[in-house]
Amino acid sequence: MNAETNLPEINLPEIAIAFAAAWNGSAAEALGGLFTADGTYTDHAINVTLTGHEQISGWKARTDSIIDDANVTVTTAYRAGGRVTIESVFAGHIKGAPTPFAVPMASLLETRGLLITSNQDYYSLSSVLAQSGLPADWTPSES
Repeated sequence: MNAETNLPEINLPEIAIAFAAAWNGSAAEALGGLFTADGTYTDHAINVTLTGHEQISGWKARTDSIIDDANVTVTTAYRAGGRVTIESVFAGHIKGAPTPFAVPMASLLETRGLLITSNQDYYSLSSVLAQSGLPADWTPSES
């Protein structure tokens, strides 16, 4: 495991490395900057889609405000033309929850050149909540 990038020592597509670095970094704009101006980010676990740099950067900022040490550890990734599949572990500690969580996640990217046009994340929200020691109907409070 590379300590600087939190990525395995395997050959990964550059966009997968940048994706993990953006999630693991503290600059919300880094995530939004990976997308085209009309790019979309869909989190299927909570059924939300965001469009464009500002909304996607805002999503990263909101995640960081709710989850301490939110991070993505890529286990493997594959590229076929403009499509990239990333298998990872999504982990963190929801603020106020008794315990941290770590769940498998799949991210499906569509790219144009060096930028993402579409990202779809799949993970189990019920597993996140159960591991965190929170009830199944828990939702974050509005800040």
